[in-house]
Amino acid sequence: MTNSSVTIVDHKKKKTVFIIAAISAGYLLLSFYLIGFKPEQVVLVLLFNTLYFISEATRKFITGFSVFIIFWILFDYMKAFPNYNFNGVHIKDLYDAEKELFGINNKGNRITPNEYWLQHGNNFLTICSGIFYLCWVPVPLAFAVWLFFKNKTQFFYFSLTFLLANLIGFALYYIYPAAPPWYVQQYGFQLQSHVPGNTAGLGRFDHLVHAGIFQSLYAKSSNVFAAMPSLHAAYPLIVLYYGLKNKVGLINILFVIIMAGIWFSAVYNSHHYILDILAGIGCAVIAIVFFQWLVKNVKWVGLRMQMLVKAIE
Repeated sequence: MTNSSVTIVDHKKKKTVFIIAAISAGYLLLSFYLIGFKPEQVVLVLLFNTLYFISEATRKFITGFSVFIIFWILFDYMKAFPNYNFNGVHIKDLYDAEKELFGINNKGNRITPNEYWLQHGNNFLTICSGIFYLCWVPVPLAFAVWLFFKNKTQFFYFSLTFLLANLIGFALYYIYPAAPPWYVQQYGFQLQSHVPGNTAGLGRFDHLVHAGIFQSLYAKSSNVFAAMPSLHAAYPLIVLYYGLKNKVGLINILFVIIMAGIWFSAVYNSHHYILDILAGIGCAVIAIVFFQWLVKNVKWVGLRMQMLVKAIE
C-alpha cells in the first residue's frame, strides 16, 4: 500500500471516529435534555462503540442491529412526550367495549376477561404467564441474531418489519391513548395522568419466584396510557411469519406456543384487553404486508435493501 493510500485510509478512520463520537455525544446530550440521565444510556453508547471499533465482524453486527437500537431510543424518548397531552385518554369506553364484545357472565354479572382471571387465577398459570411474558423481546432478538448469521437479507426484512410495526403502534398510542385494565381496577374511570407503571398481575409472578423482575421492568415504562395496541401481541406474530418464511421447521411450533402464551398472559395479568391484542395483531399484519409491498413495488427500497445487506456481509 502506498503512502497516499495509507493517508486516505487513516483519514477515513479518523473521520469515522469523529462521526461516531459526535453521534454518541449527541445522543447522550439529547437524552439528558429530554428524559434525564440514566446509566443504561452510557451502557448503550459504550456497547455500540466497543462493538463498532473492536473488529470488522463486530462492526457489521452492531451496524445491522442499529435497527433495534433505533426502536429502543424512540421508545425511551416517548417519556418526554406523554400521549395524554395530545389526545384524551380512553378509559371507560374501551372497558365497556371489551365487556360488550368479550364479556363473561359470572354469577349473574357480566365481567371482562381480565376481571374473570383476576378472580380465577392460580399459581400455575401465574408462573407460566410470567415466563411467556418475559419472551416478548428476547425471542425476537434471538431470532434476529439467528437470521443475521443465516440470511442477511431476511435479517433486514425482519428487523425493518419489526421497526415498522413499532412505528405504527407508537403513532396509535398518540392517536388513541388508552388505559390498561389494571388502571381501571386500581383507579376507576377518572384520569390520573401521572400514575407510575405497574406490574399488575405480573407482581404475583415476582412474589412467587421471590424476584423483582417485572417490578424493575415496569418502573421504566414509557407511558401508562399506551395499552392500545398491544405490541406484545405484534412481536411474536412477526417472528412466526419470518420463521415460516425461513422454514425453521419445528421451531415454528415453539413460536406458535410462545405467541399464544404471550397473548393469553397479556389478558391474564390485566395488562391488555382482548381488543388491545387484536389491535396489536393488526399492527403486525399491516407492517408485514406493507413492507413486503414496498420491497416488491418501490424500486429504491429494493436498492436500499441491497446496500444494507452489502454493508454487513
